[in-house]
Order: sequence, then C-alpha cells, then structure tokens
Amino acid sequence: MSAYDAVCFDLDRTLCVSTQDSAAVLERAFDRVGCEPFCTHTELEALVPRVPSAYTDQTFHENLFGLAAAEAGRDETVATDLTEAYLDAYDPTAVRFRDGAKRIIAHAREATDAVGLITNGSPSTQRPKLETLGIADAFDVSVFVDPDAGVPPKPDPTPFERALDGLGTRPDRTVHVGDAAYADVAGANAVGMDSAWLPGDATDRRSRDPTHEPTYELSSLASLADVL
Repeated sequence: MSAYDAVCFDLDRTLCVSTQDSAAVLERAFDRVGCEPFCTHTELEALVPRVPSAYTDQTFHENLFGLAAAEAGRDETVATDLTEAYLDAYDPTAVRFRDGAKRIIAHAREATDAVGLITNGSPSTQRPKLETLGIADAFDVSVFVDPDAGVPPKPDPTPFERALDGLGTRPDRTVHVGDAAYADVAGANAVGMDSAWLPGDATDRRSRDPTHEPTYELSSLASLADVL
C-alpha cells in the first residue's frame, strides 16, 4: 500500500528542463533592446523568490527585470521592452525530461490513485511543454496560473486547493514534488500537504531556506519511489 493516495508535480526544473541556452536567450534580449547587460541569468534566477506574484508571464518578467534593473542601479523602465524581447526569444517547446521524470510519472500512476500537476505558468506557456514531452494527458488534474479562473501562482494556497479538489484527496494523503522551496515547499506545507523538495543543482542545496522545511529532500526523481 502506498504512503499516499495522490502525488502532485511541479513542471519546470522538476519534470522538465529547457534545452535552450538561457544565457544566450538573455543576451539576445539585451542586444535587441540595445541595453548593456546588467545581470546574468544566474543572478536573475536568484531574484525570483523576491518578485511579487503575477498572473501573466508578461507581468512576472516585467517585475523580474524591473527588480534586476533596480538592484543594478539602472533605469527600471527598460523592463517592458526587455520582457517582450526575452519572451520572443524564449521557446516553450524547447524542453526535455529531467532525468528519471518519465519513469517516475509512470511509477506514481501505479503506486497512487491519482497524479496531478501544479505549475507556476500560464496554459499558453505550459501546455506546449507538456505536448512536446508527450505527457499532456498524463495527469488527472492540471492546475495552471490563470487569472480568468482565479488561480494565482504558488505559494498561494489556491492552486494546491484546486488540485486537491480535482483529485478528490485529503492534504495529509497527498505529497507535492517541486524544485522551488519558496513556492512548492511553502505552498504545499501551508495547505497541509507533505512536500518533497528536489533541488535543481548543488547551488540550490547550499541555498536552502530554513523557513520552508520540506517533508523530504530528494537526491533525484528516482528517489521519490522510496517515498511513495
């Protein structure tokens, strides 16, 4: 018997990773705007937990680039043009499975009654990734950030509650797997779900946030099988 009735997964950096050169995409965006680069992609990612919640990819990236500009002492008004250039260069279909992802999804379906997806992206951005990976129909419930449906991004409890309602499971019988402590671990813990933190790399492990303590810390997706 499984320890859980259901398991939910995050998408980006949990089940899939981009095959684009992120640094090159950012460089092209700066070049197109005619702006001298004021941050690296690594520095940009480090700012994500500090960005206000946003319902759209456009607003999120405007907030992100605006914060990066402010941190660098640059003009924040460049954020809108930089966002448009960045999103134009970004290809949501350029993804591959993270190691072990396809196998663990299949294992989760065998080991539990239901499998869900809770992602901090819009349907227009995330569905192409699912289709590219061939897992558009792999989940019993998929929850995207959607202002029309009243679903804000994680760590807001709403997406987790929507997933639980759709799966028909109790929080204490459901585990959520994700790479972002501030969004996945904090959000799951807040609604009473167990959380399995899957750091993206060694840097993530070194920078773990003690205020968001996961139920499990995974060394790989394969290790989730022991949890289930």
